[in-house]
Amino acid sequence: MALPVLRGCHRVSSTLKITRLFLNESPVLNRGGRPRLPPPPALRPFSSAAGGQQNQNQKVVVFGIPNPFIWVRTRMYYFLIRVYFDKEFRIEEFSEGAKQAFSHVSRLLSKCQLDALEGLVAKDLIGKLEEKLNLMPSNYKKALSVEPEEIMYTTPGDVRIYYHDDGRTFVSILMRFWYLTSARLPEDTMEGTRVFQVALGEEGKAETKRLLSANYEFQREFTKGVAPAWTITGIEHSKLLD
Repeated sequence: MALPVLRGCHRVSSTLKITRLFLNESPVLNRGGRPRLPPPPALRPFSSAAGGQQNQNQKVVVFGIPNPFIWVRTRMYYFLIRVYFDKEFRIEEFSEGAKQAFSHVSRLLSKCQLDALEGLVAKDLIGKLEEKLNLMPSNYKKALSVEPEEIMYTTPGDVRIYYHDDGRTFVSILMRFWYLTSARLPEDTMEGTRVFQVALGEEGKAETKRLLSANYEFQREFTKGVAPAWTITGIEHSKLLD
């Protein structure tokens, strides 16, 4: 069935207010160059039943092997963040909050509810996103939307601590996500992505889903006197929103 055509994307008013969501802090995106995504994690079909029940209760098991160099380097940065900036920082809690933020922001982008991104996403990035969304077909917009249960794998990427000449201090953390979508996308532009047959429900009815990836960069200013808030300063949905 053909999807309805959206006639552009405009900012709409929203009564949605988010206060201390996502583990009491708001997320941020990257204005600079975005690193290329690494190869996707391995996904394998798994069934808890046997024999004729193999198609029932089928799940997708995801596993990934982190780069040892990146793993060691990021752990060092986590230690520095706890020692010098936030003694309560824990990457496990941050990653969980980032997943919530990723799902929430992706759904707002899919619906073109850009006004609702204020306070969550850097202002200059919202303007760039609006330009790109206005040119995006409706099926691509649908593929931007991610429900929490559709996130298959999450891993921290690059971590940076940097200082401005005016004395301001910032920390940025790049989070990488892989998620499944049932949006109908053209094969020629989705080269390199993976397609899976996922069994749903007790009857094991198969649905075709595609594995897509996204990069979200979160930034927080740790300058004395600045409110503790993470903001999304970079957004990239590979093959969709680059």
